[in-house]
Amino acid sequence: MSEAKRVAIVTGAGTGIGRAAALALLQDGWHVALAGRRREPLQAVVQESAAGARALAWPTDVAQAASVQALFDTTVQTWGRVDLLFNNAGVNAPGVPLEDLTLSQWKDVVDINLTGMFLCIQQAFRVMKAQSPRGGRIINNGSISAHAPRPNSIAYTATKHGVTGLTKAASLDGRKYDIAVGQIDIGNAATELAMRMTQGVPQANGQIASEPLLDVDIVGESVRYMANLPLEANVLFHTVMATKMPFVGRG
Repeated sequence: MSEAKRVAIVTGAGTGIGRAAALALLQDGWHVALAGRRREPLQAVVQESAAGARALAWPTDVAQAASVQALFDTTVQTWGRVDLLFNNAGVNAPGVPLEDLTLSQWKDVVDINLTGMFLCIQQAFRVMKAQSPRGGRIINNGSISAHAPRPNSIAYTATKHGVTGLTKAASLDGRKYDIAVGQIDIGNAATELAMRMTQGVPQANGQIASEPLLDVDIVGESVRYMANLPLEANVLFHTVMATKMPFVGRG
């Protein structure tokens, strides 16, 4: 990793976990390209960071190969390299019975959560293996759903299980290029989308129960910790969760 200038790309950086990670990296002195589909939230995070020229807002649709390539090309043209990709962009489908999920809803989740993550990994590999010093780090956002489903979540759960496959395969294929690939699995981070959990969400036994949340800034700290490891070390899987959330055990 370049000591003089550490360069990161964060996808889904305008809100939630991506915002927290981008802010944590910027506070740590990184140069960060913030990617997301809407320009306004990205610019708001840039302004909040007060990082000046170390922050770049770049609207990106990770489901589109040309858009992903433009993100990486712009980052390299701006700062010369990419040391870190936080592969975070993701969406969910409506919480309906799986037999009622439309093909369009299924494909939207697969296109962003799985294909989009692959496209970002592919571009990161192309840049990282060719730059000098060679190599870099990729952190994929897996989720607790990479391990265990919630009710009525087949598209999200399937893609997040798929992310684990991407992480393992890319970790193996990245060795020869000095690319370290790991995964962060997050449980109940307190983002705008997760606040509904405090009001009650369906459990595996059919009951509705409120769930505790984790301060999203702790997730940002976790990403920063993984990002700052030397390339000879890798956290392959890192789970950070609300201590009392219903994950370990039976309900």
